[in-house]
Amino acid sequence: RSLDLALQYGLKEQIGDAYLKLSELYEKRGNTTESLKYYKNHVIFRDSVSNIEKVREMANLRADFEVDQKQTEVDLLEKESEIQMLKDKRQRIIIYATVLALVLIFVLLFFLYRRYSFVKETNTIIEEEKNRSDTLLLNILPKETAQELKETGHVEAKKFESVTVLFTDFKDFTRSSADLTPESLVRSVDYYFSKFDEVMEKHGLEKIKTMGDSYMCTGGIHLNKEDHAIRMVHAAFEIVRITEEVKIKNQDNIMPYEIRIGINTGPVVAGVVGTQKFAYDIWGDTVNVAARMETNSETGRINISENTYELIKDEFECEYRGKMKVKNKGMMKMYYVNKPKLQPA
Repeated sequence: RSLDLALQYGLKEQIGDAYLKLSELYEKRGNTTESLKYYKNHVIFRDSVSNIEKVREMANLRADFEVDQKQTEVDLLEKESEIQMLKDKRQRIIIYATVLALVLIFVLLFFLYRRYSFVKETNTIIEEEKNRSDTLLLNILPKETAQELKETGHVEAKKFESVTVLFTDFKDFTRSSADLTPESLVRSVDYYFSKFDEVMEKHGLEKIKTMGDSYMCTGGIHLNKEDHAIRMVHAAFEIVRITEEVKIKNQDNIMPYEIRIGINTGPVVAGVVGTQKFAYDIWGDTVNVAARMETNSETGRINISENTYELIKDEFECEYRGKMKVKNKGMMKMYYVNKPKLQPA
């Protein structure tokens, strides 16, 4: 009955147990044939149950393996995800670092450029100021003297054996200027002296100074050419022509003046006087005689000494005036220069 029930419900383990019990019962009764048959059935069901367990175990093992494999895959995916996140994070860090480095480089380059521009602009300003200072210095001093002053801080007085000195003076300047405003007076004097400066530069002569309405210049200082007296007389004729043109053109705001010119040639001593607002000047009897030549001249005329006459007589037609009394010098020969024998090119 146990076997029938087990077979009815398909209970393999109970079927195997029923077959084994029946095999034992038939064996006790001595029916070995039936005992062996039931025992074989028992073995079959026992092995079947055992196989099922093994299959189940194998299935469990396979399931566990597949679960482990899936878990491993999940872990690998998680690791790969973590690695990718780390890579992304590292990439972001690299990008941020690169951007920050570029920004810092740009800022550094910007400040370096600003500094370069500032230094360049400063150097340009310094150079401009230096050039302006040099220009102002050259307006006060001859080029060689200015260079000596910059290099040594002082200027040694020098003697020149042959220098031509010219003085000009406007006739009745004080009386003629009495009715002018200060602005008109300065404008007129500036016009004349600026024109005279151009003449000096043209002929390679050196302006020394102005004293009120008097203009003083020299030739033969630094540019030690033997024709300095000739160049000075040519310049004197141009100065006369400038004053004549003002009268002819009747220029507005420029006062027409009559001018006297005196020239002398001889040795002088030249140097710089003073330490503040210093001035380049020349001294000697030659200068005094040149001034006397001017005071003894007539308007529109060029009065020269005998020394100058000897140097220019082959180039210019001169008119001997005879000996005339000169203050503190006694009687001196004087000459008017009338015109060049050959017109200058």
